[in-house]
Amino acid sequence: MAARSTSRVLLVEGVDDEHVIRHICERQTTPMPDFQIVEKDGVDRLLDAISVEAKVAGRTALGIVVDANDSPNSRWQSIADRLVRADVTLSSAMDRAGVVIPVEEGGRATVRVGVWLMPDNEAPGHIEDFVIKLIPGQDAVWPLAQEYIDRIPPRYRPRDVSKAELHAWLAARTEPRRMGQAIGFGDLPVTGTVSARFVAWLRRLFT
Repeated sequence: MAARSTSRVLLVEGVDDEHVIRHICERQTTPMPDFQIVEKDGVDRLLDAISVEAKVAGRTALGIVVDANDSPNSRWQSIADRLVRADVTLSSAMDRAGVVIPVEEGGRATVRVGVWLMPDNEAPGHIEDFVIKLIPGQDAVWPLAQEYIDRIPPRYRPRDVSKAELHAWLAARTEPRRMGQAIGFGDLPVTGTVSARFVAWLRRLFT
């Protein structure tokens, strides 16, 4: 994937998101459409950028990937509010397959806007929860990583348990790697259901 088209842009919160998505795309067996991934250094800056990015001259497609955090509905509403301010007519509520909104201007579609809430457009969580879903079901190390975090005394236990479990699993590999690298080197397969749904959303949005 060349990922250099300024007419088709995917906004993400940070560098880890960019690496995960880029490596997922690179591991596809059929070519992905060309688009540029732009990390915005945090969800607040990403949300603030939506109205501007949606109106860039020559823009044909704009994707938005953010963590659902504690409330997918609240996160969707915060994005929807900014899209309305950008004169994007919302024709869809949040969808488990990811939203793709065609924007009509004078009866002619001028830009598509897509939204994906990590991990799966339904559950609360983060990109780490998406990556956890890539871990094979029979992986021998994953239960040990979960047990390790669970055995930490409550006063020292990480606030976000799933993130801690994932990073414990990554650290326990023969070659410890970050999330995106683990996908790129094949430690995490990209053929599962949630990954397939995400890739299908990217293709719908950017093709």
